Amino acid sequence: MSSIAAVGESYQRFNPRAYLQNNYMPPRADFSSEDCVVPWKLRCLAEAFATGDIHGRTLLDVGTGPTVYQLLSACDHFEEIIATDYLEVNRDVLRRWVQGEPDAFDWSPYIKHVCSIEGKGEQWKEKEQKLRGKLRQILPIDVHQPEPLGSPLGHLADALISTFCLEAVSPDRPSFERALRNVTSLLKPGGHFLLIGALEESFYLAGEAKLSVVPVREADVKEALAKSGYQIHDFRSYVMPPSLKIGVDDVSGVFFAHAQRTPVA
Repeated sequence: MSSIAAVGESYQRFNPRAYLQNNYMPPRADFSSEDCVVPWKLRCLAEAFATGDIHGRTLLDVGTGPTVYQLLSACDHFEEIIATDYLEVNRDVLRRWVQGEPDAFDWSPYIKHVCSIEGKGEQWKEKEQKLRGKLRQILPIDVHQPEPLGSPLGHLADALISTFCLEAVSPDRPSFERALRNVTSLLKPGGHFLLIGALEESFYLAGEAKLSVVPVREADVKEALAKSGYQIHDFRSYVMPPSLKIGVDDVSGVFFAHAQRTPVA
C-alpha cells in the first residue's frame, strides 16, 4: 500500500494541461447534453447554491487543482473565495487565469453554461470578472496535516468546497477519513461543505503521471462525513457511461454531497 509520502512524490509529475485536456475538454465536457458528466456537476453546484443556505464571508476551496468551474455558482454568495492546492504548478495555473493571461485555460464555455442554468440573465463576462475579483488568495495546502494551511486563516470559513481531491491524495480509506477531519477544522460549526469526487476509481492519468486513488463507494463517503460530524442534506451519484470511459482513469462514477457541519450545542 502506498504511503502519504509516496502519494506526494507521485504528484510532482502532475501535468495540469494534460489533466485539463483529459477531463475538461470534449468528450467529457459536452455542453449539448445535460447527461454528460461536466453539465451534471455544474447543475449539482448551481442547485445547491440556489437553495440560499450556503453563503457568508469566506468560501475555501480545498485542493482546487487547475480548475475554477466549481466556483462559478459560488461567487454570488461570498465576499471572498480562497483557492488552495498542494502543487505550485496548479497554483500558477490559477493565478494565470485570475490575471487573464492569454495562455490560460478557456473556461468561457463553462461560465456561459452556468449563466444559462442559473437563469439570472447574468452576462458571462460579468460572472468571469466577479470570480476573478473574489479569488483573492491562492494558498498552499496539505490535507494530511492537522493544520492543512500551515497557519490559521484568522477566521473559520463559512463554507468549504472540494472536488476530486481527498480520495485522489489518500493511499487508503483511513487516510481519506483523516484528511476529511483535517479540512473540517477549517470550517465553522454549522458551515456547509460541498464535496464532489470519484467513485470506485483506483488511478487517473495526468501526462506522464499515473496517480493512485483510494476507491470509495457511496457508503464510504457517507460514513466518512458522519464520522467527521456532518449532516448530509443532499447526495447524488452519476454513473460514467461507456462513451466517457476514455482510458485516462478507471472511474465508475462521480458523487456529489452537500453536508453541514453540526453546530455547537
